[in-house]
Amino acid sequence: MFEQLLNLVKEQAGESIIKNPAIPDERNDEAVNHVAGSITDGLKDALSNGQFKDVLKLLGGEGGDLQQNPLANQLSGNTITSLMEKFGINQSQAGSIVSNLLPGVLKNLVNKTNDPSDNSIDLQGIFSSLTGGKSNGLDLQGLLGKVTSGGLDQDGDGDTDLQDVMNMFKGGGKQGGGSILDSVKGLFG
Repeated sequence: MFEQLLNLVKEQAGESIIKNPAIPDERNDEAVNHVAGSITDGLKDALSNGQFKDVLKLLGGEGGDLQQNPLANQLSGNTITSLMEKFGINQSQAGSIVSNLLPGVLKNLVNKTNDPSDNSIDLQGIFSSLTGGKSNGLDLQGLLGKVTSGGLDQDGDGDTDLQDVMNMFKGGGKQGGGSILDSVKGLFG
C-alpha cells in the first residue's frame, strides 16, 4: 500500500512540494516520502485508537466531503506538524503544502480503492497493510455496508466501537475466539 500511496503523493506533489521554495530541491523526494509515511502512520494510529469505522468509511468512499471529514482533518493536522518538525518550516508553509496536497491524494486513493476496474489497490489490501495482515479474513465491504447503514452499533449506545464489532461477530456464531474475532481484536492493539 505504501508504494501506491507514495505514487499518489508524487502525482500531486508538483506545486505543493517540488515547486515550493520552502522545501529545498535536494529534499523534494524526502518530503514526498515523508508525506506518504505521515498519511500511512496516521491511518495506523487511527485504527489503533479505535477509529475503525472512520478509517473504513473514509477509504470505502463513504466518508463524505473530505474537507469536512474528521479523520481527513486529523491526518492533515498530523502531517502539518510532522512537516514542521522534519523540515523546519513554519505552520503556514506546512499548512499550505498539506491543504494543496492531501485532499487530492485522499480523493485519488479513495477513487482507486473503490474502482472495480482498477485492481492496483483495494480496501482489503489497504487494511491488510495497515494492520500487518491482522484484518485478513474480514469482509470489509460487508462491514462498510453495515457502517454506512448504522448496522454496526450493536449495543445501541450511538457509536461504533470495538465492543460493537465484537458483539457482531459473537452474534454471527464466532464465539469463543474464532479466527475472525481474534483478527478484529488484533486490529485494536
